[in-house]
Amino acid sequence: MLAVWVEQLLGFSSGALKAIRQDERYPTLMTWARKEGPTLVGGNLPMAQALAPELWSQTPLERLDFATEPLARPGRNEPCWCDSGRKTKQCCGAVRLPGPVPGHLMWMLSLREWKGNTLKAALASGRAPAQGLLEAGLIAAETGQRGRAQQILESLFERGDWSQLPEQAEPAFEILIDLYQERGFHRKREALLDAVLEHGPLFLRGVALERLCLMHLDADDLDSARAAFVRAQQALPDSPTLAYIEAMLLLHEGHEQEAAERARFWFRRLARQGELDPDQLEFLADLAENPGATLAEQLLNAEEDLAGPLASLQALLEVLPTAPRLQVTCSDEGRLMYRQSDREQALITAWLACFPAEAVSESPLGLEDDPWPAAGEWLAELCAHPEWLDAPAVLQGLTLALTTRFGSLPWMAPSLFVPLAERLERWLEQAAAEGTGTLIWDDGDNALLLRTGLALVVGMERGARQHSRRLAERLLALDDHDSLGLRELVLDQLLRDGRDSEALAISYPPEGEELGEAALSLLLGRALSLFRLERLDEAAEALEKARRYNAHALALLCAENPRPVTAASRDGLTEPGSRAEGWQYRTLMRDQWRTTPGALAWLQAWLDG
Repeated sequence: MLAVWVEQLLGFSSGALKAIRQDERYPTLMTWARKEGPTLVGGNLPMAQALAPELWSQTPLERLDFATEPLARPGRNEPCWCDSGRKTKQCCGAVRLPGPVPGHLMWMLSLREWKGNTLKAALASGRAPAQGLLEAGLIAAETGQRGRAQQILESLFERGDWSQLPEQAEPAFEILIDLYQERGFHRKREALLDAVLEHGPLFLRGVALERLCLMHLDADDLDSARAAFVRAQQALPDSPTLAYIEAMLLLHEGHEQEAAERARFWFRRLARQGELDPDQLEFLADLAENPGATLAEQLLNAEEDLAGPLASLQALLEVLPTAPRLQVTCSDEGRLMYRQSDREQALITAWLACFPAEAVSESPLGLEDDPWPAAGEWLAELCAHPEWLDAPAVLQGLTLALTTRFGSLPWMAPSLFVPLAERLERWLEQAAAEGTGTLIWDDGDNALLLRTGLALVVGMERGARQHSRRLAERLLALDDHDSLGLRELVLDQLLRDGRDSEALAISYPPEGEELGEAALSLLLGRALSLFRLERLDEAAEALEKARRYNAHALALLCAENPRPVTAASRDGLTEPGSRAEGWQYRTLMRDQWRTTPGALAWLQAWLDG
């Protein structure tokens, strides 16, 4: 019965609003209510007459600068406010509505109707009730009106009085953060997060910290993500979302066993409290059993149209036959060269007929176009033709596509990247067996193998770190000119594994070669490994070289809460010696300095000395 009333109320209110907007006069509404209103409430004229004055009293009027013109509620023996001429007790006072009439209803409907300058002026008036803004914004977001949703929800959170926010403000806040992210309003997103963290109610501060943690994870800023998680834990210690976030954070940090232990802790703690629904408890139980697999399954299920094709790809990669041999030769000068066979070229032609993107010729990891809008088609075709993966060019296209979409998610590495890496490694072993030589990018079709290798190293870096490092070291041995920039990445991985002597050795390029674009990472990696090895004088020398190369990096590394720095160039690249380069290093490696006992204190003392 209540559902019928809600439907009738919405239909009647929408019709009443249309009538009011004709001239914003009460008699016009009552004329409509008597003539057309009854058909919208089951033919009930008394109900239509009783409902119209209630709605009029809460309707914002443009002619009054969006204020309302409420009617004085009459006494039982006074003339009824519907202008019927009868006493209230004999007219509208005798009508019992089937359900409540929300006091913000006409504001919510008006916000859905107004456009352009009218909507802007209505929001600027500050008269809209918070609940009306909330509901209108959520409806706009659900119906794909992103600009309207952003405009309305911004007004909800710019009101100044955080205590007046509705209880349902949490989803509105998350939607607005997502809208800022999708539409590129990054400064607005940061300003909203800052405002909530400084002034917002406790429940909203916890949500903001959770989102901040996820944003830092997306940016690979593990140190900031850890700090945001600790603050979120203090604000909302019993939030089930924290179990999910901590598992992700630990997996990003490479602590798979600890992720499972912490997930079991959260499951026991929250299960005892008895406040979670069965689905939440089941998710936490799965997370405790296998965090990586649970997060991977959750991601696949969230992909909707791609869930089936991606699951089919995972199944295919589990049973993929051994890769066939390639045509690799070694010249007298020691140059290894791979060239595509006629069969491989035929397989590539079939693949490119459904795969809508090719590798960018000069970019190690780039694709000309985004293949994912059509992924349902090409994934299905690939699963139907697994022999296509006998061609390195097909393996390259698939790996680049997967890396752009899932390369930063450690839980996707075992099922997607590791099987492809094993296939590539067979080919690299075959190339190395042809003779001692160098696999140079520009020779033959070598770029296909090298580009695929780099994409797999990146894809496995978080979720299969040991495998990623082995592949990177193999590629670096084959390509001693380091055309892929792998020396920096291998150094970082060795530092994370505590293999400090090996990290120190690889921080030096081959004799006669310059440090190159990775100079800052190599110098600071060298300094950290020397500090761990207690060779402090040599470590200080490395710091001095790093400071001469980049005057900003060391101070940024020591700072607890510095303001983020964005790359100046549009392509996201950082200029050598710039503050942005220093920030990039901090983002990627500060967690290693922080977790090395005494390292940051030593660095600060060196700076102060």
